[in-house]
This record gives sequence, C-alpha cells and structure tokens, in this order.
Amino acid sequence: MLSVTRRQFLQFSAVSAAGLGASSLVTLGFSSTQVLAEVRQYKLERTTETRNTCPYCSVGCGLLMYSLGDKAKNAPAEIIHIEGDPDHPVNRGTLCPKGAGLLDFVHSPNRLKYPEYRAPGSDKFVRISWDEAFDRIARLMKN
Repeated sequence: MLSVTRRQFLQFSAVSAAGLGASSLVTLGFSSTQVLAEVRQYKLERTTETRNTCPYCSVGCGLLMYSLGDKAKNAPAEIIHIEGDPDHPVNRGTLCPKGAGLLDFVHSPNRLKYPEYRAPGSDKFVRISWDEAFDRIARLMKN
C-alpha cells in the first residue's frame, strides 16, 4: 500500500484544487494569471530558478529555467522545466514553439557538450580539450 503523509496529501489536494479552480474561474470571468501565479510556488517548490534568454532567434525572449540538484552535495543539477518569463518585456511569459521545445534541446543525446575537431581529409571527429579548442580558434583568428 502507498504510504502518504498528511502533509503530502494536503499539498497534493491544494495544488489539484487550485488547478481545477483556475480552470473554472476562467469561465466565470476571473483572471487565470493571478490564480496560476499562486499555484506556481507549489509546482516548483524544491527547484532553483534561473533567468535566461532564448537562443533561437534575435527576438530575445526571457526564459525561466528550473533545475533540481545541488552540486555542493554531488548531485548534478538537471533542468526539469522551462517556461516564459512573465516579467520580461519582450515575450511577457509566452514562448513560440521553438522556445517551448527548448527543454528537448537541452536533454538531446545529440547535443555537443565538449569541443570536437575533424582533421583535414578525415571523416571522424575527435574530442579535444577546451584549451586546445580556444588555442586553435585564437590562432586561426590571428592568421
């Protein structure tokens, strides 16, 4: 049997009731933004919020990224949720489809996390250190 503490039950009940209340309040003409802002603190309670800018286009929409984990406790931080920044003057909390798919980009297995180099005439990339990559870039920019 699933053991649920009284505190967990009350937290789940409050979030569920607020979500249902928000959807029914919209039909009555109330602002869903205010209601959802109250629920937001429970949705992402143990996460770290980081403000950033969407990298996809030149519009510069504001993002809120939420991560779990604490590097001080040897738990790698992992981004679990991304949403538009409601305080940002450009997008005011909304994201286009590219921005909404940013979480998939972050967790993609094809995303490069370190520099790679392909020698002339080769068809394979070789992992190199960051120092090697920066030295090569600096050397090529000077010449």
